[in-house]
Amino acid sequence: MKKQDSFWLWGVGIAVVLIGAGAAIYHYRGQNPAETAEPTAGRTPAPAEDAPRPVAVAPPAAPRTIPLPALDESDAEVQGGLTEIFGGSAVERFLVPQRIVRNAVVTLDNLTREKTAIQQRPIKPTAGEFVVTGSDDSLAIAPENYSRYTPFVMTVQNIDAKTLVGFYRGLQPLFLQAYEDLGHPEDLFNSRLLEVIDHLLQTPDVKGPVRLVQPSVNYRFADPQLEALSAGQKLLLRMGPDNARIIKAKLREIQAALI
Repeated sequence: MKKQDSFWLWGVGIAVVLIGAGAAIYHYRGQNPAETAEPTAGRTPAPAEDAPRPVAVAPPAAPRTIPLPALDESDAEVQGGLTEIFGGSAVERFLVPQRIVRNAVVTLDNLTREKTAIQQRPIKPTAGEFVVTGSDDSLAIAPENYSRYTPFVMTVQNIDAKTLVGFYRGLQPLFLQAYEDLGHPEDLFNSRLLEVIDHLLQTPDVKGPVRLVQPSVNYRFADPQLEALSAGQKLLLRMGPDNARIIKAKLREIQAALI
């Protein structure tokens, strides 16, 4: 049985997710995404400057001239704002237009964990098939796989971090409410947002082919340390080193705008 690639990235208040990073959920089954793997050799830890520590500061919400919609009635306003920032074609291509804020918050909160909820992703599945090269003990992610994420990564690269964070601040009460509805204190969401960004920035850089093993139906990283990474960090590895660098750079810009 085959599963489609799913890529979320819309969480940094519409940032980490929209990268962000999103929160993406990748499942590689058979010759499709199930669970990727990486080699032990060739892996280098991310430099210290890639992982600035988060600051638990709640940025003030931008003043509004009109009241916010109710959380469960906010999709139209959120989608309209994202359309102004990213453009209509990008929003139509990547965004799941239902339960946008709730799905972004759930995905963001799960990025540091082992798995994310595919049914609650805010981003549509990535087009194309997951491609593996080699056989038996030499399996690896095929380099052409990374180009599947290029359109999304280029969209993220071109956004203005301050504009995106300003948009988030204007909708901040909705994100706080969605986080509280998950059973967390709402006033901790900003700290959680910065914590997740910091976590993603600590994703190790891997040089050379990303080695895989297939002990059953699902692929896994050959390197046990990489297989033990969080869902968000694995996502960055699966995107390829060039795409990961672009995403990390944008995350740093967003982080700087948030604190």
